[in-house]
Amino acid sequence: MPEVVVVALVGAVSALATGVGAVPVFLLRDRVEALLPLLWGLTIGLMGVASVVGLLLPALDEDAPGSVIAGLAVGVGFLLFARHWLGTHELSPVQLRTAGARRSLLVFLVLFVHSLPEGFAIGTAWASARQGLGLFVFLAIALQNVPEGTSVAIPMKAAGFGARQQFWAAVGTSVPQPFGAVVAFLLVDQITGLLPFSFAFAAGAMLALVIVELVPQAVLSRRYAAAAAGALMGAAVMLVLAAVLGV
Repeated sequence: MPEVVVVALVGAVSALATGVGAVPVFLLRDRVEALLPLLWGLTIGLMGVASVVGLLLPALDEDAPGSVIAGLAVGVGFLLFARHWLGTHELSPVQLRTAGARRSLLVFLVLFVHSLPEGFAIGTAWASARQGLGLFVFLAIALQNVPEGTSVAIPMKAAGFGARQQFWAAVGTSVPQPFGAVVAFLLVDQITGLLPFSFAFAAGAMLALVIVELVPQAVLSRRYAAAAAGALMGAAVMLVLAAVLGV
């Protein structure tokens, strides 16, 4: 089998792993309402640590501070612009007109955009001469995709979307990964230079999403202890995962 086909399949498997994270959420059914503060906190912890440990720190390791600062600024600007646009435009499908549905769409957009640099990372590592690096990066990103799928499903569940919609939306956020992996594998020298900016862009968008959308939603019910516990649990999951995988 040609190596580029293997890279495409690896990227596709990584994308499907995101759907796994949605499964526990839609299995909760009616119990999700009582658990919402905890689940919102969990999303904050997962996305906050993933943006810093999985994206921002690797970007800084590339020794390109100018690209990192620019990427962060553009990422934050992207999130704020998307949030403003969604708030001032009437979306066609009725199911997307509620505040909860718009929040779900924001989470989807941010994770969709951030999956492209992850695809670049898979393809770049696979093309590397370093033994086992491609498999290591693939496993790290695929495992990280599972809690990201949870992050997608939680606001969708709260907004009334069904199990099938939650699952495929979670998978959909990672659709760019196989394409990014193939492009980076074929153009490894050119793509490597883009990684600091693209990682920082994704980190900026995710951190802005956490601050302006998810934190206010988590404390809305004033069940601060549950929200804090969820955030600590989410952060711990991502930190343990990063330590185990050596990220």
